[in-house]
Amino acid sequence: MRRSPLLSVAVVGALVLAATAALIVYDHSRRDTLAKGVKVAGVDVGGLDREQAIRRLQERVVDRLRQPVRVDHGNLHWILGPREARLSTNVVASVDHALDVSREGTVLSRSWRGLTGGSKDVDLQPEVRYSKAAVVRLLDKVRKEVDRPRQDATVRFTASGPRKVPGRAGLEVEASALHRQLRQALVSTTAPRRMSAHTRKVAPRVSTDELEERYGTVLYANRSSFKLVLYKRLKPVKTYGIAVGQVGMDTPAGLYKIQNKAVNPAWNVPMSDWAGSLAGQVIPGGAPNNPLKARWMGIYDGAGIHGTSDEGSIGSAASHGCIRMRVADVIDLYDRVPVGAPIYIA
Repeated sequence: MRRSPLLSVAVVGALVLAATAALIVYDHSRRDTLAKGVKVAGVDVGGLDREQAIRRLQERVVDRLRQPVRVDHGNLHWILGPREARLSTNVVASVDHALDVSREGTVLSRSWRGLTGGSKDVDLQPEVRYSKAAVVRLLDKVRKEVDRPRQDATVRFTASGPRKVPGRAGLEVEASALHRQLRQALVSTTAPRRMSAHTRKVAPRVSTDELEERYGTVLYANRSSFKLVLYKRLKPVKTYGIAVGQVGMDTPAGLYKIQNKAVNPAWNVPMSDWAGSLAGQVIPGGAPNNPLKARWMGIYDGAGIHGTSDEGSIGSAASHGCIRMRVADVIDLYDRVPVGAPIYIA
């Protein structure tokens, strides 16, 4: 007896419907089960139901993340605890996200994966919140105790002349790298919770070796010994006798620079009682009544270095504030000293 084609189709249809219904039932039964291979923060939660996964993450993730973070540098250490960091982990949201990932695809693909032992192989990051300000505060504490400012080499002008002050390298915490480590430790169960604050040396902008170039020419005038010393590359090369300002018209003490230079300068007579009838006049360079002989190197507020015809005054306090030199000496010095050279008057 031949089977009716309609009957065969009906049987096949019934089988398909039955299989589909079975798959739906199977898939529905696993709606609260995480797919194999799903991890959260490196913790395997595949095959667990929602409540089991929440408990596992609470034990292996939350408890781990609530351990304090420690930063070390030598004998120093700093702690960032969960309360100060305002750390919070939403385990429920993480599990629900994992369930959403597990339910991706169709009924057929999910059922096939479940029946054949397939896996999703994903590692989800938990929802972790923390205070960024707390991390910055910890970084500031580390930097405050570890950082050491660099010290540029310089020249200190003392009563005995210019003296080199060596440069010193500074020390800086590698703050960006430490910041990344701290953030990772707060959100990851696998990142180290104890770390070192690494540092780098910061070279001075001016090294000790560079001082001689920067201070190629320096003048040092000692008013008590009536000596002017010329330094080249911070080494004394020549000493000259000088006269300085008399009492009440003292040559100004301190650190200055040579502001201007002139050969056979004109004399702009100041409006002072001691200038007498010449006050306010301009006496041409080379004139007999011009006390600025041969060369001029301006220092400050009308005071400067110049030659004098009164060479007997050298070695005394006799001028009206300027530094006097013998004519031969000031001519010799003039070409050795550029504008801008520092002069220290002690």
